[in-house]
Amino acid sequence: MSERPIKDWPEDERPREKLLKRGVSALSDAELLALVLRTGDAAAGKSAIGLGRELLDQFDGNLRALAQAELDELRRIKGLGLAKASSIKAAFTLGSRFQSRRLETMEKFTNPLQVFEFFQHELRDSKKEIFLVLLLDGKNRITRKVQISEGSLNQSIVHPREAFAPAVRESAAAVIFIHNHPSGDPEPSREDRDITRRLRESGELLGIKVLDHIIIGEERYFSFIESGCL
Repeated sequence: MSERPIKDWPEDERPREKLLKRGVSALSDAELLALVLRTGDAAAGKSAIGLGRELLDQFDGNLRALAQAELDELRRIKGLGLAKASSIKAAFTLGSRFQSRRLETMEKFTNPLQVFEFFQHELRDSKKEIFLVLLLDGKNRITRKVQISEGSLNQSIVHPREAFAPAVRESAAAVIFIHNHPSGDPEPSREDRDITRRLRESGELLGIKVLDHIIIGEERYFSFIESGCL
């Protein structure tokens, strides 16, 4: 059975009008997707909200899974052409970039939980291990984030020379190392412990303090400083 076009719905039920009168928090996931999609699938008689619901159903209502979907995967869904699939990818990518760029206005992290809460959005869905370093000045204010390496699904090989190169180049006083575990389990491996020891020793030789090494997993993290391993 065909759905009525949204323009024929009562005004209070239309996503744009609803957002205007009640705010964005009043909209369901399907309604938010409808605003991104703009139009439905006329051939199948689906409104933009109906197409949004169908899209969510394809991913069992999991927005993270939808955000991770590749463009070709989205285009295989009936009713989604290149334009709609591109709009969805753009919307999720903007959200992800917003999370990462907030760092530009933050002066400092004062504890490992803050680091985890910030970087989990950037790293938790990666299928590869990504190793980052945060550069800090003499007052522990973060000046820059640098990606050091991107490893395979199971390991990320980090050499102290590469890890400290940005800190030496920019005269950082201290660093925080961060990487993710694609498995979701942040418990450090023997390799993680070995590289952390080598990084700490290298930092001592260079006069650059290693404040922490934080491993990000699924909804939890491991901090070497909190655990007394650093």
